[in-house]
Amino acid sequence: MQAHVKDFTHRLVPSPAGRIHLVEQGTGPLVLLVHGFPESWYSWRHQLPALAAAGYRAVAVDVRGYGRSSRPADPAAYRMLDLVDDNAHVVHALGEESAVVVGHDWGANIAANSALLRPDVFRAVGLLSVPYTPRGGPRPSEVFGRMGGPEEFYVSYFQEPGRAEAEIEPDVRGWLAGFYAALSGDTLPAPGAPDPHFVGPGGTLRDRFPAGATPAWLGEGDLDVYAGEFERTGLTGALNRYRNMDRDWADLADQDGAAITRPSLFAGGLLDASTTWLKDAIDAFPATLPGLVSSHLLEGCGHWIQQERPDDVNRILTDWLAALPS
Repeated sequence: MQAHVKDFTHRLVPSPAGRIHLVEQGTGPLVLLVHGFPESWYSWRHQLPALAAAGYRAVAVDVRGYGRSSRPADPAAYRMLDLVDDNAHVVHALGEESAVVVGHDWGANIAANSALLRPDVFRAVGLLSVPYTPRGGPRPSEVFGRMGGPEEFYVSYFQEPGRAEAEIEPDVRGWLAGFYAALSGDTLPAPGAPDPHFVGPGGTLRDRFPAGATPAWLGEGDLDVYAGEFERTGLTGALNRYRNMDRDWADLADQDGAAITRPSLFAGGLLDASTTWLKDAIDAFPATLPGLVSSHLLEGCGHWIQQERPDDVNRILTDWLAALPS
């Protein structure tokens, strides 16, 4: 690993699935950092020292299914309720009663639901890249199945067991490099190029990754870390998150349209499809996030916000945390 992570402390703590691997730095109020797909605790490598320097106990987890955390065999073990439960168990395993939770990508959904379902544990929530969208509407698989016309939306592609694994696992390093480049602000496909969020008939996602592009934020050592983890674990645990969206929809029926009232933060990239496609969700924040403290859209930034723009994200997070009630 890179020299700048040498001061981190790695720990394993018990969870309902077995164990959660986490990395921590600093002392003070607990800030729990939850990554997305296809990442790991390492996606928070720039935030851990910044939060520690600002007086916080910063803890980044490997979500269930990733890295050194447990990877249950049952696909149903990756439903949102289980991941929220993991977060609460981590807080208590660390000897704390409460925490601020911050998530990116799928981690943003996990963080949002943690604050929604366990406000007794999570006193504030920060969302990066993916805005909060309350549960509602038709069954998710039906919505995604109607997107794209003759093309297939990536979520539907990921939901079929084994299918994405067959594309990714023969060349994990190359696939990850292409996927990161396809969603990075400085290496997005050219205007008019086929959208990498969709699979053409008989094709793969990789067909649409920008050829030979390397994001400025992604060094060879960084790619070594990500590729090494997924070469060891495979991708099934990570992809099982997509395979539980209909279960989540059923599990959370009593939260239909629910607002998150805890103090909240949102930050996204203006070049990220998550902020353009979900613009209506951002516009709805006065109703869905009534405790919103601040919202930020960063110019020139794609999906991997805390890695593409670490200084900006560190400033946004530390300013927000400092303004929260103690």
